[in-house]
Amino acid sequence: MKEKTGLKISTSGNLIIGLVGVTIAVLSSSQAIMLDGAFNLIYLCTGLFTLKVATLLHRTDNDRFPQGYDFFEPLINGIKGLMVLSISVMAVIGAIKALLQGGQEISVGLATLYGSFATIACWLLAIMTYRWSKNSNSPLLKADAENWMVNGAISSAVLLAFISMYLIQGTSLERYIPYIDPLLVLIVVLLTIYVPIRMVWNALMQLLNRAPSKEIVTEVEKTVMGCLSEMPTEETFIRVLQPGRTRLISAHVVLPPDYHVEQIKDLDSIRAKTQAELRKLHPATVLDIIFIGDRFWGAPINSLGETSPQTAA
Repeated sequence: MKEKTGLKISTSGNLIIGLVGVTIAVLSSSQAIMLDGAFNLIYLCTGLFTLKVATLLHRTDNDRFPQGYDFFEPLINGIKGLMVLSISVMAVIGAIKALLQGGQEISVGLATLYGSFATIACWLLAIMTYRWSKNSNSPLLKADAENWMVNGAISSAVLLAFISMYLIQGTSLERYIPYIDPLLVLIVVLLTIYVPIRMVWNALMQLLNRAPSKEIVTEVEKTVMGCLSEMPTEETFIRVLQPGRTRLISAHVVLPPDYHVEQIKDLDSIRAKTQAELRKLHPATVLDIIFIGDRFWGAPINSLGETSPQTAA
């Protein structure tokens, strides 16, 4: 509930700030405000999809999606990052064009009012969504919190620039006022471009099934091996994925040929113990432990079913 409430408030904030921003941008002729407003309208569009994804994540797997909906989470974050990146590139092109044409005259009064409103609203929403993401362990809210921080930085820079225009009016620097708005756009994009690039890269790696950080994998391996310590294992192949908030772990445990199972429930108790320990590390963990006698069924193979030279018996 906290996640959906937070996402709804975040999306509502995008709608209000986006509409106000675009309206003021048209009235004041400010490219910097138009950039800010466009960012918020993009977040609004993706926010509606995010709400749907948040609902899907609470459903179980089914015939249409046998692996569940975990990969929808990095997908929506990746799309959001791509859209922000696209707007940033277009804003840079527009700013360069304006600079080459002698700058951009804007209505400083309207722009300053918007800058004050947007700065307060964005930082307030950034703090709120960050706290909600911590409480709910939601990557969707975490992405929104990062977006609001970027948005807050943009709005703060816009406000400072417009205040500086007031300060230099009537001075020898007044002739540079038309260049401040497009220069501001360039500076803001350069300072914040890392955030959407990182979002897209992380989402792409998760969609391509790349393992999480080495620290996470090592921690998982140590926990699994600790839970299997009383079994006469010959080899254990552990694979870890983490699309969004869900950590997917599979372990193929190779047992000696002469090993005999007294009761199936004994193996299930090992599975239950291992999953309980792994969920202490990360609550949203899904575990599969498969006990095998032939290492071929657990060793790394390519799509043609060929065992790699490094793992061949």
